[in-house]
Amino acid sequence: MAIIKQKEQRVAMLIDTQNLYHSARNLYGAKVNFGAILKEAVSGRHLVRAIAYVITTEAEDEKSFFEALNSLGIETKTKDIQIFFGGAKKADWDVGLAVDAVRLAPKVDAIILASGDGDFVPLVEYLKFMGTQVEVITFGRSASGRLREVADDFIDMSEDSRKYLLGGARERSNGNNRTYRRGRNKVDRNKETPPKN
Repeated sequence: MAIIKQKEQRVAMLIDTQNLYHSARNLYGAKVNFGAILKEAVSGRHLVRAIAYVITTEAEDEKSFFEALNSLGIETKTKDIQIFFGGAKKADWDVGLAVDAVRLAPKVDAIILASGDGDFVPLVEYLKFMGTQVEVITFGRSASGRLREVADDFIDMSEDSRKYLLGGARERSNGNNRTYRRGRNKVDRNKETPPKN
């Protein structure tokens, strides 16, 4: 069932930057066009807030990236990568993003989640239970099948990947991936879970 996106709807967009970055790099060898994603997801509605959750690296070369996001009207929340004894690294924004979604939900009509991470399924179910419309935009080839099912709307950027990528986008395949259609969305059976951050 298709949802109706009214122009007067107030929407918030929460961007799992690492998830989109790794999906675009692994699937297409390209970078993400966040401006195109924002425009497609908002669809002319009233954008209350757009937040990108970003992990800062040891190189600290993200300044131009943050400036580009800010010029699009996307605020950034940053977190340093944690390096443990022995060299193991850990970084994710899942809890922070989920808390912001719960806080913003009463102030908007719809939450747009830019991620394919299946860890967000309970969040989507909760937001819907509370009466908030939840939409997901991501590369369907690397998205959780369950996340696709529970969202009120799912925009599969893999259907027109060049629209959402910067640089020399090319589809990568190991020759064994089979795709099939379910509804209007493509699903890759071998890549239903998103890459780890």
